[in-house]
Amino acid sequence: MRAVVLRDGALSVRETAEPVPGRGELLLSVLSTAICASDVHFMDHPEAGTDDRTGRSRYDAEADVVLGHEFVGAVIGHGPGCSGEFPVGTRVTSIPIRVQDDAIRIIGQHPEAPGSFAERVVVAESIARAVPDTVAPDAAALTDAFAVGEFYVRTANPGPGEIPIVIGAGAIGLSAVAALAARGIAPIIVSDFDPARRALARDAFGAHILVDPAENSPFEVWRSVRAEHNAWGVPVVFECAGAPGLVQRLVDEADMGTRIACAGGWYTGDTLDITAATRTGVTVQFGGGPMPGDWYGTLDAIVAGTLDPLPSVGAVIGLDEVPAALDRVRRSEGPARIIVHPNGDPR
Repeated sequence: MRAVVLRDGALSVRETAEPVPGRGELLLSVLSTAICASDVHFMDHPEAGTDDRTGRSRYDAEADVVLGHEFVGAVIGHGPGCSGEFPVGTRVTSIPIRVQDDAIRIIGQHPEAPGSFAERVVVAESIARAVPDTVAPDAAALTDAFAVGEFYVRTANPGPGEIPIVIGAGAIGLSAVAALAARGIAPIIVSDFDPARRALARDAFGAHILVDPAENSPFEVWRSVRAEHNAWGVPVVFECAGAPGLVQRLVDEADMGTRIACAGGWYTGDTLDITAATRTGVTVQFGGGPMPGDWYGTLDAIVAGTLDPLPSVGAVIGLDEVPAALDRVRRSEGPARIIVHPNGDPR
């Protein structure tokens, strides 16, 4: 099959081995898949994949790794032992992990779990979910991305009088805004250098107050807003940019007791002045999600129509365009989300 293949540090679009469904697995023809910044992180920081003691990801320069982990596809085959719950033609999506012989591997980040930047992909029947034909494949493919925001908002759990600040209005920032808005939390402050992304956060996902960090500190804006709204709780910050040094800058500007959820993801390492964080009394959360409940709940919201992730999509491309699109993501350029149709426009 044709796929976007990472090998020996280089990307190419070429023929690679067909994925073969094992026991209890489904073979899908990929209808839609989304580019994620973590695809770039895995490619650019092989040490994260070579030193993963969990075994969930593995960077092997001498093996083909097919990237991509946010997807929806149509069932075209079954491995041994499948139940028949998903007949041929059923549209399905899945949490991006492959379960084989009690081993869990991240789809798109392991040679033995080829990803969805390909014509076909294999998933476990046990964790797959059907996608009704009434739901756009591009929307279902964004389940994983929006489940991330759901996880961080759920675990941060902003309470009465606590005004959230979302740092970064890329894909994950927008998912956090959507999760906050779905809970009726207001006002929501969004800070991003890109005016188009700020406007998208407001117009499509429910943000209320937009901040250009080149002109104003989001914490200064928060201080004014809390006085205006008589909301005297601590700020709850969702860091969704992942820029080096950003968490330290947030700690330095934070008010006492600030909670910071770090959703940006670092693969290059960073440092934090623990003394400064202790003096400010901040709570910092790193990683950990989304959990299955967040993932399936997000899919349910997309199916029900209470969450529309499609406004985050700014481009739809084919497989041959993926390497250039990944390079745009690397430079933080372009739309929040880019969708890939490996087999042409889905019908």
